[in-house]
Amino acid sequence: MNTNYYIELEKKFGANNYHPLDVVIEKAEGVWFWDVEGNKYMDALASYSAVNQGHCHPKLIKTFVEQASKVTLTSRAFRNKQLPLLYKKLYEITKMEMFLLMNSGAEAVETAIKAARKWGYDIKGVKNNKAEIIVCANNFHGRTTTIISFSTEEEYRRGFGPFTPGFKIIEFNDIEQLEKAINENTVAFLVEPIQAEAGVYVPFHGYLKKAEEICKKNNVLFMLDEIQTGLGRTGKLFAHYYEDVNPDVIIIGKALSGGFYPVSAVLAKREVLEVFEPGTHGSTFGGNPLGCAVAQTALDVLIEENLIENSYKLGNYFKEELLKLHSSKVKEIRGKGLLIGIELFEKARPICEKLKNLGLLCKDTHGNIIRFTPPLVISKDEIDWALEKISSVLKD
Repeated sequence: MNTNYYIELEKKFGANNYHPLDVVIEKAEGVWFWDVEGNKYMDALASYSAVNQGHCHPKLIKTFVEQASKVTLTSRAFRNKQLPLLYKKLYEITKMEMFLLMNSGAEAVETAIKAARKWGYDIKGVKNNKAEIIVCANNFHGRTTTIISFSTEEEYRRGFGPFTPGFKIIEFNDIEQLEKAINENTVAFLVEPIQAEAGVYVPFHGYLKKAEEICKKNNVLFMLDEIQTGLGRTGKLFAHYYEDVNPDVIIIGKALSGGFYPVSAVLAKREVLEVFEPGTHGSTFGGNPLGCAVAQTALDVLIEENLIENSYKLGNYFKEELLKLHSSKVKEIRGKGLLIGIELFEKARPICEKLKNLGLLCKDTHGNIIRFTPPLVISKDEIDWALEKISSVLKD
């Protein structure tokens, strides 16, 4: 069966909610893909940062198979061995006080929203049904009805109303707007440390610190969505580590399971997650033993194999070499670690198509921006290989 066979099959039976590059992947290892016709490609997207540990990492395979042969799902009607072990590991690594495991990143954001609102009513004393959460324009926190309710991307919202109230939108990277937006009903400020999906927009250094101070002064929860930026992607365990901040809530997912299983989590101070009582929130698959076992190994791989340091070192190298291209097609290059965005003066999709034909897979976003987020196991030689391809399509 060739590529066209699978593409036509997908078009016939699949909902048309994605616009993928026309390559059909059959196998993967490390930073490399192979398609159904045997062609080899470098993965410069890492499944939107879900496979920071590289594709099919042998340690993750071992854990996955071993746990799958014992027990995969108990639901939270019963306790399982792996969940508290993951709690312990998350505490040792992050020093956050309490954790709630979910599946997708969007579920974790929804969980954080529910926790913030309940905290507002139970702890802060906001009047019932009056809680407000401040968010930023051009945010991306997921695709659920509530989350798209505070998106500013029309494509995400069109045809899906009516929308959930209770959110106030301000500009990203604007401290004055944050300060003015807070009122007696404000329970939280939810923000990405770097707006990855929007096109890799990095705020000024000190933005997060000032935001934290404003939140603390006004008794407002400071909630950071680190689903894409966390777990080594930016060269630190979390992107907010570049500033000396202590958020009330951290939301993680994607690379938490190294691409083997949907696992996400809300990490929070005790008083935030203590608002939940039995029956107030749950998930059949959240905290299942298979996902929790894989997540423990995924965290071990990041730390023991120095992938976070590799992201910092090679991310800086990658960005510096990209800046040397001096192409008239390039408007701006920005990012931290191995989260890099190239904004073009032209459409990005044709550039991604050309790179695909050269064996490098990446994805356009917002029309004229390309994100490069390869697995953190990438080597300098592999980056040099990618740079050669990128240079050949961006040269004047």
